[in-house]
Amino acid sequence: AMAGLPMVGAAQQSDNEYLGTWQGSLDTGHGTLRLVLHVERSPAGALEGTMDSPDQGARGIPATSVSIADGALTFSIERIAMTYVAKLSTDGRTLSGTFRQGQAELPLELAQVTAEESAAATPDRPQNPKPPFPYRSEEVEIHSAPDVTLAGTRTLPPGEGPFPAAVLVTGSGPQDRDESLMGHKPFLVLADHLTRHGIAVLRYDDRGVAKSTGTFAAATSEDFVTDALAAVTFLHARSDIDAVGIVGHSEGGLVGPMAAVRSDQVDYVVMQAGPGLPGAEIIQMQGALIARAAGTPEEEIAFNQKVQQRIFSIVESTQDSATIARRVQEELERTMAPLTPEQRARLGPVATSAGMEAQVKQATSPWFRFFLTYDPRPTLEKVKVPVLALNGGHDLQVPPEADLREVAAALKRGGNPDVTTRLLPGLNHLFQKAPTGSPAEYAQISETMNPVALEAVSSWILQRFGAKH
Repeated sequence: AMAGLPMVGAAQQSDNEYLGTWQGSLDTGHGTLRLVLHVERSPAGALEGTMDSPDQGARGIPATSVSIADGALTFSIERIAMTYVAKLSTDGRTLSGTFRQGQAELPLELAQVTAEESAAATPDRPQNPKPPFPYRSEEVEIHSAPDVTLAGTRTLPPGEGPFPAAVLVTGSGPQDRDESLMGHKPFLVLADHLTRHGIAVLRYDDRGVAKSTGTFAAATSEDFVTDALAAVTFLHARSDIDAVGIVGHSEGGLVGPMAAVRSDQVDYVVMQAGPGLPGAEIIQMQGALIARAAGTPEEEIAFNQKVQQRIFSIVESTQDSATIARRVQEELERTMAPLTPEQRARLGPVATSAGMEAQVKQATSPWFRFFLTYDPRPTLEKVKVPVLALNGGHDLQVPPEADLREVAAALKRGGNPDVTTRLLPGLNHLFQKAPTGSPAEYAQISETMNPVALEAVSSWILQRFGAKH
């Protein structure tokens, strides 16, 4: 064994050539996606790393393992079922190899860059507004629940007013006041557009996110209604603001109608891809639509749906979260047990232990349990204020035709006299002009929100609540 000792030092020497920051572009077939790998050594001497996907707004995703053997680097991130295996060029400046994620296998070449060069790799977002702005902008604090203070930005058009106003409510998941996701800032772009058109806007960091206090993980859509109403009340306190409505994206489109039923301070509701169907149905349809767009075989889609349905019925029929966790874990293990390694590999993240853990965690979260079983239609039947519902024709997350049909029918059943629904062709769930609507495209599209979608919101609000002639 003694004779082997010097080898360790020698191996470590050559491993150092792999340390540093590596950057390149992955050609996904739907466009390119920039990736940055950071490889470093821990104080204990082990290799470790993180990955950034700047176009998707993701930074510092930790690697599950980084190793070097037989002159090749293997870099894996289990929770996204991704592995990159690459060899170093003779000059030590480039890595070339194969990037695998789920079923995809793509060639990927990375070049060594300085940390500064990699930090500069921010995606092109031409719609992000640049100063100077023709309106007033101020930082505000809104007190919502006892432990929740929302930090936000209020923008006011020039002039005396009174102005109509909009409170922007984000989609699901923890987001800041700009609804930052996938390298985009949809609410920054929307707020800028509305304010330039004479509509005051209040947008805020979700509770427990960025500068807002509170706990996001414990919150359900009902808590987000409390937060949205605190923002509405806050705006109504100003003498230069008259009508105040809620413009909600995705889950925010669930929050708007709930808020309008809970309080008569909400003067209108705009639903941007807001659900008209129960959460369980949307999640099922969404999974199938996205998988189909990615070319997933039908039997695999059917398998995933079967697993989903079993998880849903456990969540729906069980009160206690510890019991849900145990039953979902058992269900997943039972479903995966008979699969061959090839079948597991084909299923991607779902079949990995990290993937199963993520599903158990989701099934027990208060948000998921509420969303899964909540049917928005009885609430929509009670909404009496004007409603605009917009969906993109290429939305794969909220099935557009079925969704708009249900929203319109529920509002009409309740006798709402002012209902407008519009299907915007060619736009995805974020209202970008998109080739297929697959979430894989969100980050690669430089447009943040299509002008047609922006205009649809501002013109509808101004028609009803614009300056009294």
